[in-house]
Amino acid sequence: MLATIRKVWMLTLGYVLTAASVQAQVESAILNQYVATAFASNEGIKQQNIQFEQGLNALKQAKSFYYPNVSLSADYMRAAGGRTIDLPIGDLMNPVYSTLNQLTHSNNFPTIKNESFQLNPDNYYDAKVRTAMPLINTEIRYNERIKKVLLDKNQAALNVYKRELAKNVKEAYLHYCQASNAEVIFANSLTLVNENVRVNKSLVKNGVKNNTVLLRSESEAEKLKAQLEEARNNKTAARLYFNFLLNRPDESEIIVDTTLGQNAEEDLAIPAGMNNDVLTQIATGEKAFELAKKMTQTTYVPKVATFLDMGSQGNNFKFDNKTAYFIWGINLKWDLFAGGMNNLKRKSYELEIDNTQSQYRMVRDANDLEHKQAWLNLKTNQAKYKSARTQLKMAQRYYNDQLKAYKEGTVLYIELVDALNQLTTAELQESISRANILLSRVQIERVNSLIDLNSIK
Repeated sequence: MLATIRKVWMLTLGYVLTAASVQAQVESAILNQYVATAFASNEGIKQQNIQFEQGLNALKQAKSFYYPNVSLSADYMRAAGGRTIDLPIGDLMNPVYSTLNQLTHSNNFPTIKNESFQLNPDNYYDAKVRTAMPLINTEIRYNERIKKVLLDKNQAALNVYKRELAKNVKEAYLHYCQASNAEVIFANSLTLVNENVRVNKSLVKNGVKNNTVLLRSESEAEKLKAQLEEARNNKTAARLYFNFLLNRPDESEIIVDTTLGQNAEEDLAIPAGMNNDVLTQIATGEKAFELAKKMTQTTYVPKVATFLDMGSQGNNFKFDNKTAYFIWGINLKWDLFAGGMNNLKRKSYELEIDNTQSQYRMVRDANDLEHKQAWLNLKTNQAKYKSARTQLKMAQRYYNDQLKAYKEGTVLYIELVDALNQLTTAELQESISRANILLSRVQIERVNSLIDLNSIK
């Protein structure tokens, strides 16, 4: 029995010091792959990517205004009625033609009628290619810069979402590993108690122990069965949530990386300067309002553009060197008065800038507080972990001593049960305190935006 108990506890302690220690480094190929899977399958990130693509497309549209615009237009008209131009050609020429006929004794000069020409063009076409290009337009330049800043804001928003998702995935992974560890601990404890039940049954049968010892060991076994069932349910719940974050089937297997958690007691260097994508997002929003404010001042600068029309116009779809034409020109537009609209827009942007600056200061201070709290929590959890490891070693030694004394008949079974409970509690506490260290490090990663998103693929 003693050899069996030692073997079980050695396996348990090995699990505590490796897999169940739960990723002290919070970085591994397995965990990064899980985060990458979440990035690839998460619907929220897909929506953020769509918004980023929309911003990129808007920037390309803004740049397209610098280039010439070439368009083809064609008109064809049929008309009847309307205003006319009357030409008294007959009244003017018929007397002359009559005189000429008399002088030449001929009818070579006929009588002609007065003419009436319709002003509206009939059976007339006008087809042309127009090329237009801005020469001076400051709004185009500012619009491009604003779209570029908004694209940076979309990128920052995407990074914020990714970092929050990475944090949630890592925390869910830690909780799953912790739940798995708790299941192993209670299962091993139940194995030991079941072994005690078997031995006590033999002792009671042989008259060495009374029935009270057997009842106590069976009661302890039932208690551990309930705790084991609770641990299994917690593990199932953790698995469901983790697979939900990865958008995978509920029963998908989760691999525990046994190489993680090897430096839980090591101190981390505090980053020299805090980086936070939320602050970047707010700062880029403020820059966009600044540019929009400056753009309102461009109304005082005239807009100049040039154009060139090349086409053909005529009747009956006739096309020759007489119907072909070109027109070149320059357009000038200068807004002189708009009822104070630009001043009102400028004031609105100034209020937005003030609001954004206030929001930036608030988030910056909250982030600074969260940063300090995360480091304090890490130091506290490291101290708790150091204490928990010491208590675990003492509890294991105490249990081994009590087990040996119980076998020799020098201590009561209730003392052995108490030693087992202390060992189980110490083992759980060691696992929890180590997990808390890693959870603190995950929080530090998130607060300071330390995760290299480009490395997660």
